[in-house]
Amino acid sequence: MTNRLRTDIPEEMVESELIVEEKTVKEIPENFLTKFLSNGFIAADEATRALPFVLFLGLLGMIYIGNRHLAEKNIRDIDKLSKEVHELTWEYKVTKADLAYKSTLSEVAKRVDTLGIRESIQPAQKITIKEDATQ
Repeated sequence: MTNRLRTDIPEEMVESELIVEEKTVKEIPENFLTKFLSNGFIAADEATRALPFVLFLGLLGMIYIGNRHLAEKNIRDIDKLSKEVHELTWEYKVTKADLAYKSTLSEVAKRVDTLGIRESIQPAQKITIKEDATQ
C-alpha cells in the first residue's frame, strides 16, 4: 500500500485498519520524597526557594572535608619530620661520642705514631725565671 491522502482512503477502511494507541502517562512512583514534597510539610515552590541554602550547606560540607584532609596531611608531615629530627638527634649523639673517644690521649697517640711523632716519656718541667732584685 502506498501513501495516499486521507481523502483517497475510504472511511470504512480507515476505521477498520487504523488502530490508535494511546500512550499512558507515566506516573511518578509514590515514594517518601515525592509524598513529602507534594503532600507533606514542604511544597515544591518552598523547596526550590531553599535550594541556594542547600547548595551553600553542600559547599560548606565540601570545604569541611577538604580541611579535614589537609589537617591529616599536615599531621602526617609533622610526624614524619619529628621522626627525622629524632633520628638526626641520635646521629648527633653518636658522632659526638665517637669524636670524644677519638680525641682521647691514647687514640691520638695511636694515630700520630704513623707520622713519627711520639708521646714524651719525661714529665713536663716547670721553667722559672729569676728576677733581679735591683730593678
